[in-house]
Amino acid sequence: MTKKHTATAALRRGLLAATFVAGACAAFAGAASAQNLRVGLAEDPDVLDPHQARTFVGRIVFTALCDKLVDVTPDLKFVPRLATSWEWGADGKSLTFKLRDGVKFHDGEPFNAEAVKYNIERAKTLPESRRKSEITSVASIEVVDPLTVKLVLSQPDVTVLAQLSDRSGMMLSPKAAAAAGAAAGNKPVCSGPYQFVERVQNDRIVLQRFPDHWNKAAYAFERVTYLPIPDSTVRLANLRSGDIDIIERLEATDVKTAKADANLKTASAVGLGYQGMNINLANGERAKNPLGQDKRVRQALELSIDRDAINQVVFEGQFAPGNQPFPPANPYNAKEIPIPARDVNKAKALLKEAGVTTPVAVEVTMANNPRSQATMQVIQSMAQEAGFAIKLKATEFATMLNEGTKGDFQANQYGWSGRPDPDGNIHAFVTCKGGLNDWKYCNPEVDKLLDEARTLADPARRKANYTAVQQILSKDLPTIYLYHESWIWGMKKKIDGFVAHPDGMIRLDNVKG
Repeated sequence: MTKKHTATAALRRGLLAATFVAGACAAFAGAASAQNLRVGLAEDPDVLDPHQARTFVGRIVFTALCDKLVDVTPDLKFVPRLATSWEWGADGKSLTFKLRDGVKFHDGEPFNAEAVKYNIERAKTLPESRRKSEITSVASIEVVDPLTVKLVLSQPDVTVLAQLSDRSGMMLSPKAAAAAGAAAGNKPVCSGPYQFVERVQNDRIVLQRFPDHWNKAAYAFERVTYLPIPDSTVRLANLRSGDIDIIERLEATDVKTAKADANLKTASAVGLGYQGMNINLANGERAKNPLGQDKRVRQALELSIDRDAINQVVFEGQFAPGNQPFPPANPYNAKEIPIPARDVNKAKALLKEAGVTTPVAVEVTMANNPRSQATMQVIQSMAQEAGFAIKLKATEFATMLNEGTKGDFQANQYGWSGRPDPDGNIHAFVTCKGGLNDWKYCNPEVDKLLDEARTLADPARRKANYTAVQQILSKDLPTIYLYHESWIWGMKKKIDGFVAHPDGMIRLDNVKG
């Protein structure tokens, strides 16, 4: 380890030791007590409001903080959480939930059908909400009785249940959320197994076990502390030294090291999502450049990239190269759209056809972690051969997302953790009013196909729509998809009961250590 990493790790250990002092709980250093779990995250989450949030690591925190209506098993089946059962209407235009009795929010307020109605309406109407396009088909919410709620849909939408298994289905206390408004994420009040204690930006998020949780017996730890450590080398060093109990996104290049450590073990699952480069097409002044304005320039950039080489050089062959939002094993992956081979000469010809001056200057924003930086450094070198001059800008992940929302980027590199329903990997990113469409891509034909796919119960018909969309996107290239990752976790040997899920979440029910 370098002196810099050693110093960073020492600083982190000092901060950890200071986290739980007088009055909070017994101070700790070195090995964690059975009462506290420390989780190393690859980034710092953005806002802790499920209706506004968009980061992957934020979803990890929400898994302990905010219960949702339904959850997903490792084999992608929907199972009860706050809802105990559900039933579709005969015409596919309604979805009725029976709710769990006796559930309380962290402020003591009761969870009931009125709370569900409030939360879904908030997700649809809060100006800052990122969930609007996910549940746009929900026309109204009817309170049938205190423990029964009916969602009335404007049209059949088979994706609704999947959306409610994630942030759209997470429940905030209506009383607390109404009082806080858009600032609810500063002190979130949910109904999960752990309640919010404090947050120090870019340092820690601390949760305390909620004594009135409906399933409290399944949770062993009194406190959970999430620690953002972007440097994967430092993250692993903290795990090996005993200052962290679990880390997410163990680097593929570090798996051998972790497995060779007698005090550690690993777990993995093939992911549902993708990583890519997103191009600003129409979000403000920074879109006004050759890459943003001419798809031939974007096509040239894609042709300069060798995805197989990235997988081998950066990930030791453990990930899957990709050119779609759906991983190769996903039934909605379009096999008829193969990954284009690297072709520098064709890339140069496209740039010449577009009439642009070379080298084409492009600034790509990326997260300040080794994985993103290594990926983009390889792409930077490849693209240079084809006539691009890529300038790399590393920043905090949440800062990159905020800049993206404002249009303060030319291109950025990040991905999506994936959802069990294909709609969750594409609709919000490429429809004209999609809640996550920071690049402002807009094609009415794409909107039509994706909106229709939401109404189709027949998987074959749905796939035809997604394939047609992919044919369009493979030419327009608002996103240049790069690879599909596997989730890899490292943890202390004594951690028991952890179950790897393909959504990458860290679920703490029945976990001990």
